[in-house]
Amino acid sequence: MSEKKSINFTVVPHEEKEGERVESIYSNFCAVSHTPFDFTLTFCQMRPLSEKDFAGTPEGATQTISAPVKVKVVVPANLIPALAAALQDNLRIYKDAYSNVGWAKGKLGGKVH
Repeated sequence: MSEKKSINFTVVPHEEKEGERVESIYSNFCAVSHTPFDFTLTFCQMRPLSEKDFAGTPEGATQTISAPVKVKVVVPANLIPALAAALQDNLRIYKDAYSNVGWAKGKLGGKVH
């Protein structure tokens, strides 16, 4: 009978062809929903709003604006804690690196320095 061994490994993204550009999709809005089994991140691209978007809407009324969906990512629920931790880690690193840049200040999940 063979002895069981413990092996540690790290999974890293791998581009199929060296130098080939992977399509990037820009999104400036993300809606999150969930089922008992997974979370869905729906990434959209919002355009700047204008007066035309609100023409004829009474003051104080609620307006719904459609944002074109660019991609949906479905993540199994058991991966969400690791995803949240990775985002927090990267946000901390980002804030440390760019805290002196005006656009990096503000509502990024923490205090303004």
